[in-house]
Amino acid sequence: MTKRERVIAAITQKPLDYVPSGFSLHFPREQAFGDAGVAAHLQFFKDTGSDISKIMNENLVPAFGMITKAEDYTQIPTLGLKDKFMQDQQQFTQKIMEGVDSDSFVLGTLHGILASTIHPLEQAGMSYENTRTFLVSALRENPQPVLSAMHRIADCMCELVDVYANAGVHGVYYAALGAEKQYFTPEEFANWIEPFDRQILTAIKASSAYSFLHMCKENLDLARYVPVLDLVDVVNWGVYEVPFSLKSGKELFKGKTIMGGLPNRSGVLVDGSETDVRDEVRKLIGKMGTKGYILGADCTLATDQDLSLVRAAVSACRE
Repeated sequence: MTKRERVIAAITQKPLDYVPSGFSLHFPREQAFGDAGVAAHLQFFKDTGSDISKIMNENLVPAFGMITKAEDYTQIPTLGLKDKFMQDQQQFTQKIMEGVDSDSFVLGTLHGILASTIHPLEQAGMSYENTRTFLVSALRENPQPVLSAMHRIADCMCELVDVYANAGVHGVYYAALGAEKQYFTPEEFANWIEPFDRQILTAIKASSAYSFLHMCKENLDLARYVPVLDLVDVVNWGVYEVPFSLKSGKELFKGKTIMGGLPNRSGVLVDGSETDVRDEVRKLIGKMGTKGYILGADCTLATDQDLSLVRAAVSACRE
């Protein structure tokens, strides 16, 4: 089997020769954009040898001025391929696709509606935690201008789906936020976040790409994503971060392929030996079996990750 055939077999829960794997890395800023970013991606794919080659996305929705109240979200215009951040990600993706191994399964990263809505705040200088609490307050105080901006952002993210599909990626990695219990109530999430998640996931489903739903951060109410599972092929979450075990996830996300199992900022990938990593991977595969499972991490690996340990994890799948 080629790497791509192996990943698709895992997604469709068909017989395969061994469990596929996928990992991604936060590259340093000087290697996150342009030709330097392309080269860093291709070297990472070569150094780790995993079946999935994930294209990162640091070309974020930019700031269009300071946003200090809900009404300021009217500053965010209609967005699309005319905008530089979209053009940059399109070119970035195309160049990586030209250099990536032809048998690899390529994922394009798409930041979910909540992350994309707070990116302009972060780029205007607001701290991450303040962006989260500000957005909750703004939606509660005056939802209309915020939701209108979210509509425009969601439409833009659907255009990014088309960019990825036209470039020939095989899957889209939808990095979702918003289900942390300390922010939105379940009702608020259902009214304000889920419709946009559904819109973008529908666009992925309608394209030629498989959809990978990544549910990010800790203290998550993972059940909030069950209503969109009809649009999802693979689910990934912070097994150690939430915490919520792979076995529990297999029950909650019935019939879906599970990706993950290793902590991304602690444990064997941080302070273990190659032997420790191989032993842990064998245990995970023993628990999960070879059907409908992709080895991965809770989230993106740290910039200073020891890649020999990632390589050991990938190799252990093939023993």
